[in-house]
Amino acid sequence: MVDVISAGTIGLDDIETPFGKAKDTLGGSGVYSSYAASFFATPGLVSIAGEDFPKKYIDELRKRGISLEGVEIKGKNFRWEGSYEFDMNEAKTLKTELNSLIEFNPELPDSFKNAKYVFLANVDPEIQLKVIDQVDSPELIVMDTMNFWISQKKKKLEEVMKRSDVIIMNDAEARQFFNTVNLVKAANSALEFAKKAVIIKKGEHGALLFVKENGKIKHFNAPGYPLEVVKDPTGCGDSFGGGFIGYLAKTKNLSDASLRKAVVYGSVIASFNAEDFSLERLRKLTMPEIEKRFNEMKEIREF
Repeated sequence: MVDVISAGTIGLDDIETPFGKAKDTLGGSGVYSSYAASFFATPGLVSIAGEDFPKKYIDELRKRGISLEGVEIKGKNFRWEGSYEFDMNEAKTLKTELNSLIEFNPELPDSFKNAKYVFLANVDPEIQLKVIDQVDSPELIVMDTMNFWISQKKKKLEEVMKRSDVIIMNDAEARQFFNTVNLVKAANSALEFAKKAVIIKKGEHGALLFVKENGKIKHFNAPGYPLEVVKDPTGCGDSFGGGFIGYLAKTKNLSDASLRKAVVYGSVIASFNAEDFSLERLRKLTMPEIEKRFNEMKEIREF
């Protein structure tokens, strides 16, 4: 039985940064988030892959302990091509091929329906809603999104937000959705939707956590880890979300203190992900490395 399910995309990416290129690499919001969650819990992936999706990637995900019972194989795989300049906080999309993703209608296997922790990675909000409808009694639903869905399907996105416990957005998305330059105002507005908490990601500058508890709003500011090497930030937001919910699924503790630790663990895994292309760094990542960087993050915040 899986501990956490992650609904998102399975992608084949072509990426160029100032530090190199990668072609036909494993990517997608569902892949990054489930892989990150696997450091703490047993994830299940809800997605669609094309018939052209390399078997070596399927084998890799299974070997990692990620259940693929919720993955449909059909048509041609989703593909994304993007590039980064020296401002590595924003990708420039050069080409997107939705392919089989257009027809994706998620059907959860019975083994996924009892999952207590659900991560709705960046994907069409209509798909996110269909996943929510099929989960029996989740204890925590965490959702992520992107600027495209905010501009194209805002009403549907609002429905997802109202049914989620934790909303994750980056700073630009929060400003866009709530039409304000002030992130505190945006977070307070988002808390009118979310049942429990809102996280605003700030890229290399960390993440802000806002929690509703007993009628009060608590705030936590997690630092960004100072990296010397940043090769490819693709998937960092998804890695953050997967690490965040994976830690909570492991501890089964949804207290304010636990949410803060989960934000830091998510940030730690995202920082490692940025150090190489695709999943290259996460493939070699160990728990001792994660714990070491987690403790360094604690020291950064002590004064």
